[in-house]
Amino acid sequence: MLFNSFAFALFLPVVFALYWGVFRGLRARNLLLIAAGFLFYGWWDWRFLLLLLATSLTDYFVALAMGRTSDPARRKVLLGISLAGNLGTLGVFKYFDFFSRSLADALHGLGFAHDPLLLHVVLPVGISFYTFQALSYTIDVHRGRIAPVREADTFLAFVSFFPQLCAGPIERASHMLPQFQTPRLFSAQQATDGLRQMLWGFFKKIVIADNCSRVVDEVFDASGSLPAPVLVLGAVLFAFQIYCDFGGYSDIAIGCARLFGFELMRNFAFPYFSRDIGEFWRRWHISLSSWFRDYLYIPLGGSRGGRGMAVRNTFIIFLVSGFWHGANWTFLAWGLLNALYFLPLLLTGRNRANLDVVAEGRYWPTVSELARMLITFALACIAWVFFRAADIGQAFAYLGRMAGGLWHAEGRAGTLDFLRDHLGFMPAAACLALLVLAEWWQRTRQHALQDLAFARPLRWALYIGLVLLIVFVGDHAEQQFIYFQF
Repeated sequence: MLFNSFAFALFLPVVFALYWGVFRGLRARNLLLIAAGFLFYGWWDWRFLLLLLATSLTDYFVALAMGRTSDPARRKVLLGISLAGNLGTLGVFKYFDFFSRSLADALHGLGFAHDPLLLHVVLPVGISFYTFQALSYTIDVHRGRIAPVREADTFLAFVSFFPQLCAGPIERASHMLPQFQTPRLFSAQQATDGLRQMLWGFFKKIVIADNCSRVVDEVFDASGSLPAPVLVLGAVLFAFQIYCDFGGYSDIAIGCARLFGFELMRNFAFPYFSRDIGEFWRRWHISLSSWFRDYLYIPLGGSRGGRGMAVRNTFIIFLVSGFWHGANWTFLAWGLLNALYFLPLLLTGRNRANLDVVAEGRYWPTVSELARMLITFALACIAWVFFRAADIGQAFAYLGRMAGGLWHAEGRAGTLDFLRDHLGFMPAAACLALLVLAEWWQRTRQHALQDLAFARPLRWALYIGLVLLIVFVGDHAEQQFIYFQF
């Protein structure tokens, strides 16, 4: 079920009313959330509910078995079962065909004819998210950081919690499980702020991301014949498309969870105001970046073995992060490029600079801060071309054509023609400017509508204005969220 669908507009108030008005006890509410989560997920394809259930029950019983033994060897075997189950499932559904095709291509290059064995399976929505969330539980139980949960319904509610089931944030068991084990009381303040964050998320998704997607698709599909300035525009619009699409989903998920008394971790912290790539990655998809830090980078040794180990582990993290996003060489190239961006900061010891909020206490950034933000944004846009391109060849051709023709005067006419043909995008472009200004103004907050210091009539005028923009400027084709395919 999509957040931006008529079905969800009916689903959410019904679940909300049952949760607070009918189901009273802790266990009853958890069972309702399980039913809601399975209905929400099964709306897309009910057959994959079996996969979600199998993943959940495997990790539940593995953790219980860990809790009954103190033998390190046994506990390692049990953890191996969880890792094999989760990563094996992910491998079959997401990577099997990719590796099979890559092997066939390699053999063909060596002169051997080989037809790849392909499964042609549909990638289950959210599989990369809920498998990593479940893994955080078994790994933490193995490390002794948390005790295994004995109530199966509590664990199922944790894995299948519908606001963040399909695209995160990827929650830690140590953060979320206690919330499912504690009675929840309705908070009007918490719910109201959740609605504000949801409104901002819908604005980002429906008005900005979905309108940008139409232009971006057109630019990338015809990139071989468009002038360089249009290609630059396409790369910039994709940067905002993916941010507003995924960041919008996160805002809706976090706000929705607050309606039910839950606090999810923050997933985006206005990343395009970053002053270097290190800061960007502390602000972009925070739940995944911190997951890789806690469960891969630090276990590999982190930076404890000196600069060489830190460089090695950094490249591993970025490459694995790229591969997590999809079975395509473009994602590996995207991860590698970000690792190369990060390398100078690591070698100079500046990878932990800029931990504060840019221009904190001031209305505007300094010239130096603005220049660094623009450079970081430009680097991110270049990397996003690899992320969006159909294959490596298209990515390099896109960047080559963009760089080679940027200063040629003959591209101006084609650029003007393109802009003239897309005058209908201008209202969305104005909304994009509004988004940048609003998030800059609220950059010290959790989201752009939090703690607005306006009089109540002005606040309500803003909320109504955003609703009207969603209705009249938004794209209402119920476009799928980009990260559903990951």
